[in-house]
Amino acid sequence: MSKNGLRRLDTKAADFDVALESLLRRDDPFDSTVLQIAKDIIADVRDRGDAALCEYTARFDDFKVSDAATLEISSSAREAAFQNLPSSLRQSLEAAAKRIQDFHERQKASSWEYDDGCGSRLGQRLTPLERIGVYVPGGKAAYPSTILMSAIPARIAGVTEIVMVVPTPRGEDNNLVLAASHLAQVDRAFRIGGAQAVAALAVGTETVPRVDKIVGPGNAYVAAAKKALFGEVGIDMVAGPSEVVIIADPGADPKWLAMDLFAQAEHDENAQSILLSPDAQLINQVETAMQQLLPQMERRQIIESSLSQHGALIKVESMAAAVDLSNRIAPEHLQLMVEDPESLLDQVRHAGAIFCGYWSAAALGDYCAGPNHVLPTAGTARFSSPLGVYDFQKRTNVIWCSPLGAAALSSVASNLAEHEGLFAHARSAAYRGRR
Repeated sequence: MSKNGLRRLDTKAADFDVALESLLRRDDPFDSTVLQIAKDIIADVRDRGDAALCEYTARFDDFKVSDAATLEISSSAREAAFQNLPSSLRQSLEAAAKRIQDFHERQKASSWEYDDGCGSRLGQRLTPLERIGVYVPGGKAAYPSTILMSAIPARIAGVTEIVMVVPTPRGEDNNLVLAASHLAQVDRAFRIGGAQAVAALAVGTETVPRVDKIVGPGNAYVAAAKKALFGEVGIDMVAGPSEVVIIADPGADPKWLAMDLFAQAEHDENAQSILLSPDAQLINQVETAMQQLLPQMERRQIIESSLSQHGALIKVESMAAAVDLSNRIAPEHLQLMVEDPESLLDQVRHAGAIFCGYWSAAALGDYCAGPNHVLPTAGTARFSSPLGVYDFQKRTNVIWCSPLGAAALSSVASNLAEHEGLFAHARSAAYRGRR
C-alpha cells in the first residue's frame, strides 16, 4: 500500500495474480437484494403505471407530484434552457455536438444485396428503430454529454422518436441537461430515474411511451432493471462503474497522469483507476503528484474512496507486459501515455476506447473528441463495442429465389433437412426443385 492507501503492486511478486484478482473483483451489482428490488419495481410499474411512477419519484427523489403529467419536461422549457445558457457554455455544447455528429456520420451503413449467379438475389436491409429511450444519470453528477452521445447517433441512424428520462432530486432541473436535450433533438423528456424509469420505458405507462431500446448508464438499480428487462426491450449494455487503465513511459508528465487517474475516480466510489509502467521512478513521481494534488480536488472524498478500494499503481516488466496485462483487464478506457503509442496499438485486443499519446486524455473523449463515451465496462470489452449508429439499426435478411436458384438449392436443403429429421422442411424445399 502507498502512503495514501493506494495499492502498489509488482507483476514480479509471487502473490501478484491473487492481488490482481482482488483488485478487479467488484461488488456484484446483481446481488439478490438489488435485483429483487428492481424486479419488484418493474412489476409495480407494469401493474399501476403512472401511479407507481409518482410514488417512487416521491420516495427516491423527494419530488412529490399530483399527477404524472408534471413529470414531463416541455420542449419549450428545454429550448429556453438552451437559449439562456451563457454564450461560452452554449458554444462548448454546440462544438461537442458537432464533433460527435461528424464522427458518427461515418458509421452509417447501407442496405446491400448481390446476385448469386443463378438469378437469385440475397441481401440485408438496414432499418432504424422507431422509438428509443435514453437514460441520463442525475444523482451525484449531471451528464448532458450522455444525451449528446446517445441521441445524436440515434438521429443519424434515422430513429423516429427519442425519449429521455433523468432523475431530478427535489424536482430541480439541471439546465445544462435540458439544453443538451434540445440541441440533440430529444422529442420527449421526463423527470424520472432509477429502476422505475427503466421499467416505464420498457413497458410503457399512461404517460411514458414504450420504447424499442433503452440506452445510457445508471446506478446498480438501473443496471439491474436493464438486466431484468433484457429480451423484452432492447438494451445497449449493462454498464458497471467507470474505469481507466493508463500505460505510461518516463516521458509522461506525473501530474497529468495523477489527474487522469483522479478524473475516473471522481465518478463514484466504485470507479477504478489503474496505472501500469515499467518505470519505478515514474510510479513514485505519480504517487507524489497525487498526494500534492488531492487536497485541491472538489470531489476529494469520492476520489479517495475510489482509489483506496479499487485503484492501483502497478510496476510491470516491460511495455509489452503492460499491454498484456491491460488485455487481461479489458478496460473501458485505455490511455497509452507513451512516446510511440503506434508501436503498442496493434497489440491491444480488448479496450472500449484507446487514447494514444500524452495529449489524448480520456476526459477529452468523455465530452467532445467525437467517438462515443458509452463504453463496455467490467471486462466486457472482450466481446462488446462502444455505443454507435449501428445500435439503433436493425438488420433484416432478404432472400429472392429465382426458379433456377430454388432448383439449385432444393436438393441441398432437402437432404440436410431429412438428416435433421425435419421432413416437412425437406418436402417444402423439394417442391421448389420440381419444374
